[in-house]
Amino acid sequence: MSRNSIDRPFLSITLLLVLAGFFIFISASLGLLARDEGLFSAIALNQIISLGIGLVFLYITSKISYKFWNTYAFYIFVAALALTLFVFIPGLGFEHAGARRWLSIGAFSFQPAELLKLGFVIYLAAWLAGIKQKVQTLRWGVIPFVMVLALSGSVLALQPDFGTFIVIIITGFVMYFTAGGKWSHIITLGLSGIVLLLTLGFFVPYIQARLLTFANPAADPLGAGYQIQQSLIAIGSGGVFGRGFGQSVQKFNFLPEPIGDSIFAVFAEEWGFLGAALLIIGFLAFLAQGLRISVHAPTIFSRLTVIGLTTMIVSQSFINIAAMMGIFPLTGMPLLFVSQGGSALMIVLAEVGIILSISKFQKKHSM
Repeated sequence: MSRNSIDRPFLSITLLLVLAGFFIFISASLGLLARDEGLFSAIALNQIISLGIGLVFLYITSKISYKFWNTYAFYIFVAALALTLFVFIPGLGFEHAGARRWLSIGAFSFQPAELLKLGFVIYLAAWLAGIKQKVQTLRWGVIPFVMVLALSGSVLALQPDFGTFIVIIITGFVMYFTAGGKWSHIITLGLSGIVLLLTLGFFVPYIQARLLTFANPAADPLGAGYQIQQSLIAIGSGGVFGRGFGQSVQKFNFLPEPIGDSIFAVFAEEWGFLGAALLIIGFLAFLAQGLRISVHAPTIFSRLTVIGLTTMIVSQSFINIAAMMGIFPLTGMPLLFVSQGGSALMIVLAEVGIILSISKFQKKHSM
């Protein structure tokens, strides 16, 4: 193992996604400019500030050794859990669209679930690296793994934020499998998770509404199914080549959250199938290069951390895209590197910095 410079291909892919995301965001924001110039300026400025802070975070975390995260993994996870629970403290947390997911301190607002995802990956990587082959046992592997998932899920369910919980489940399963978990355990847990989700669909109105809308969005085209209907119209009207930069029609008073979780639909309308395909290829390149870094990572912990962070970032982005295309229930999750959301943008860039830091310690045979 030797210390090298950061993985430049991975950094280049990230910066391309960030640059593309910024221009997509600005174009999607033009609908706001037509209605309220002051609101457009405020939102654009906030996104620029968040991007700037995120790049600073990327630089800082790229300088921190992976050993630091391994040493303090438990404390980071506990702190992230506690901070996520702070949203229920009156005066600190506030509610929006029926969910209590944000902290407000003065003029600054933040979604602590973004930190919880990071803390979850770091702690799970440290724990899996510590138990090694015991991961294949029920006592040391399956049961503690389920407990960590359940603890994170309980905090998120209270908000409610099942979209983030789904991303955590996907990420956790990929890390557990990579660490050597048995296929029989993974299949059993996966089937149990599906049964649990269907059960919640019967008893939790929030989940039930999302599942029913996904199954038949045309049942309530002006209500629960409105967003997906308008998203499909936007994507379909983009055709192969799109309407052109800034030319989306749906972002003007039709498509809900055009700069939020619906931003992919605006992008697909303006850039068509080819543009959407290129964006998806960009995320696939991000995934492939991240996995390459993980293969040559110096320790089990660093390997699992890279796999976890890469999986988490790409799975969330693909869930957003799939939801806008009507092939996955709506989750309200942002498209990373692209959507409005300072918390998500800053934390995802910090996560990229952690991956870049690990890439500096690749094994010699990777060179």
